[in-house]
Amino acid sequence: MLELQNLTLAVDGEKGRTEILKEINLTLQDRRMYVITGPNGSGKTSLVKTIMGIYRPTAGRIILDGRDITDLGIAERAKLGIGYAFQQPPRFKGLKIRELLQLAAGTSLDEKSCGLLYEVGLCPSDYLEREVDASLSGGELKRIEIATLLARNLHLAIYDEPEAGIDLWSFGRLTDTFRRLHRETTATYVIISHQERILEQADEIILMVDGMVKEMGRKEVIWPQIMDDAACACGLDCVERRGQDAECYR
Repeated sequence: MLELQNLTLAVDGEKGRTEILKEINLTLQDRRMYVITGPNGSGKTSLVKTIMGIYRPTAGRIILDGRDITDLGIAERAKLGIGYAFQQPPRFKGLKIRELLQLAAGTSLDEKSCGLLYEVGLCPSDYLEREVDASLSGGELKRIEIATLLARNLHLAIYDEPEAGIDLWSFGRLTDTFRRLHRETTATYVIISHQERILEQADEIILMVDGMVKEMGRKEVIWPQIMDDAACACGLDCVERRGQDAECYR
């Protein structure tokens, strides 16, 4: 079980101190899938990066299975079984995809490497011996990073917009993979997404707005609220698309 207790993240900028996360309290149960959604700038990525240890919270605590991990670094959290797939994955010139998958798993994968790439919509014979460098597109890199998480026996798997840059066929395979993993493994899944097909798989949806959790609950309850908000152009998404002086329209 993962508990976030009054989690706050603030940064200092030219205009003073800005709170990105505002006293977030969440409890995530084992073996469940949570999908975090909300408008751009609502703090979704900042929240999961704080869970992973990439950002250090200004206040509050992070408790994993009764242990306070607030002050632990990224490597220590990874050893506890927390994994994170970036929205924009890094590249590793000189490192082959086969080697990256083996590093992620901590052992030689052999034939399993092929299955991992297939799960994310990549042909193993075309990719295993390629380097994780600039020759890969953003979508290819995204799928490879997701495969590295699949290679690990994670306790908590975090995916930041896994659909970004992925074609429709590969996205279909990816959603099928999430569905199967959720059914067959003991991990807890936290996924940032706006995609309906991923939201529909969630045990619970977390709706974030302005650095706070606006709503959290079963998809049957939260999903209609999201659709109602999306139908009105007076919300934040409208402001982002049209500008502050845009007229409301439907």
